Amino acid sequence: MARFSADPVAPAAPAISEQNKAIMLSSSLYSNPHPHLRLLHFRPPNPLSNVVLHLPSNQKPNATVASADLRRNNPTEKPSTNVSDPIQPEPRKHNSKSAALVNQYLSSGESPNPQNLEPPLPEEEKVKLLELSLVRKRTPQFPGSIYVQSPSDSDVGSSLPPLQSLFRNAGSEFDGEDDRKIIRRALEIRRKVTSEIFKEAMRKGKFGITYTDNLLGWLSDFIDFVMIQAASMKQLPEFAHLSFNLRAKTVIEESNVVPLIRWLKHNSLSYPQIGKLICMSKGKLESIRRLVEWLKGIHVKGGYLGLTLTKAGGNILERSNDELDEIVSYLESNGVRMVWIGFVMSRCPYLLSYSLEELKSRVEFFLNMGMNEKDFGTMVFDFPKVLGQYSLEDMNQKVNYLKEFGLEIEDIGRLLAYKPQLMNGSIEGKWKPLVKYFYYLGISKEGLRRMLTIKPVVFCLDLETIIVPKVQFFRDIGVRDDGISNMLVKFPSLLTFSLYKKIRPVVIFLMTKAGVREKDIGKVIALGPELFGYSIVHKLEVNLKYFLSLGIHTRTLGEMIADFPMLLRYNIDILRPKYQYLRRTMVRPLQDIIDFPRFFSYSLEGRIIPRHQVLVENHINLNLRSMLACTDEEFKNKVADIVEKRQRFESGNVDGSLSVVHTTRNSIDSTTLDDSLGETRED
Repeated sequence: MARFSADPVAPAAPAISEQNKAIMLSSSLYSNPHPHLRLLHFRPPNPLSNVVLHLPSNQKPNATVASADLRRNNPTEKPSTNVSDPIQPEPRKHNSKSAALVNQYLSSGESPNPQNLEPPLPEEEKVKLLELSLVRKRTPQFPGSIYVQSPSDSDVGSSLPPLQSLFRNAGSEFDGEDDRKIIRRALEIRRKVTSEIFKEAMRKGKFGITYTDNLLGWLSDFIDFVMIQAASMKQLPEFAHLSFNLRAKTVIEESNVVPLIRWLKHNSLSYPQIGKLICMSKGKLESIRRLVEWLKGIHVKGGYLGLTLTKAGGNILERSNDELDEIVSYLESNGVRMVWIGFVMSRCPYLLSYSLEELKSRVEFFLNMGMNEKDFGTMVFDFPKVLGQYSLEDMNQKVNYLKEFGLEIEDIGRLLAYKPQLMNGSIEGKWKPLVKYFYYLGISKEGLRRMLTIKPVVFCLDLETIIVPKVQFFRDIGVRDDGISNMLVKFPSLLTFSLYKKIRPVVIFLMTKAGVREKDIGKVIALGPELFGYSIVHKLEVNLKYFLSLGIHTRTLGEMIADFPMLLRYNIDILRPKYQYLRRTMVRPLQDIIDFPRFFSYSLEGRIIPRHQVLVENHINLNLRSMLACTDEEFKNKVADIVEKRQRFESGNVDGSLSVVHTTRNSIDSTTLDDSLGETRED
């Protein structure tokens, strides 16, 4: 215990400022239970504690000397020789808020009013008040809690401060903004409370925690709907006395949303699709079940149920079954089979949102191009988006652009019936750059028209990622630009083949196994681009093995392919009879085939056998090129000239007259020649 010396002759303490007086006054008002006693604050040498004594008001405190024990704890401090040192008062730390409030009023020049001395609530305390007032679950408490932590307690209204105290300072613009923040925060807390009520309902429906949390992320609009309905139910007399939690629970139970979620999940709908549908329904959840049943009736299966409903548009849930049945009946009457309707609707859900008049205008657009019902039905089944995804104005612009290549409206109709994916392209973004690039390669407008007619899917390909790399590859292996343009016009399907899975493997096969030299590979590709359309294993390699079995070396076979690339295209059943006739009947050596591999391109019955018979009858021997690579008239003239020269040689009249020549020509049985050299065709 500290010791004091009550010296009555001690000097007076220096004057205390007005602010310190106010601080001391505030401290005495809020913490001193005996206002007739004055506070004395002593600062001992040891700063661990302050000594406070209450003395009667009629006695004056004197300076005191701390005990030796206290001074011994602070040896660095010099002992005071003046026993009359003034004592400096310090504000009490646990009353700092009250002192700060008094300082605020003193600095503003206002007199403190004890009734208005309550400071404004900080932002953290306001948020805590909101959470305490709106929370649903009882939070853990500790002994001595200031507030009751659960609104379900009976005395929650008396223990919690009123919420009106949060909005009492709404006079200024800044205070109004704070009030709006508090209101937004209150709505967020209310949403969390509603979400917890929904989670509890899902748990009662035997749903897992993870599925419930994932689904709740897609149900923000439905949670707001439940909040609004629960708030509006307070106006009804039977729900006026219920809390918000009970009203929200009632809304969720009456909507039957949990059984609906279970049924939709059973029908293979994912939780994002379920969440979107529930939010799209705007509280009319029975429409979801009705439309799902209707879609199942037209054979929409599996996960396409949710995809069809979510992609069809916002008004799909508002349409009746009769309106949807009219759409199905109209499509069925125009060539779309009933077994195709489910596939069409699942791939193009926009058709369900169109009115019957708009759908009729779209169908007539295609029928006016010369399509019949069969072509229209197969077109819609092949590419359902062509009917419902694009606007009529956009489709008219594309049809007019295709007319610039010299195509008639009926030709365009046939193109769309065969490849409706043409409508998926953009004129400015895809078609014009593609046409400009083809013009750069040297392809004329007539060539583009042929490409469109043979392979319209070329106009659906991407220029930068599909066409340009293939053209560059052909340039790298030695094909010139004019050869590339001829290849594309002759065989436009070449652009649809994969560069790394089809084109490059065929080139590697020709150079490694077929014996084609590097300098000849460009010529082979330019002359025979159709080789890319055949399988290496089932076609090209089979023909290669057949020619090697005839005794032709690989290098020689490569030269034959360079001379006639189509040699690998023919079937073995066609090659074998021709080779047997050449070797057995014509008694020709294998070298004749090596010198003239085009021999296999001519018809055995239409050209090879008749011309060989003429040569045998006239005792003439010609090589295969002279025998076959000419027209019938040229062949007759060749045979006549050879017979004439032989007769003149045999008669010894080398310089025979014209009459002898005419006689010799007439001596040939022209009737036999005409019969044996009739119209022939190539294989």
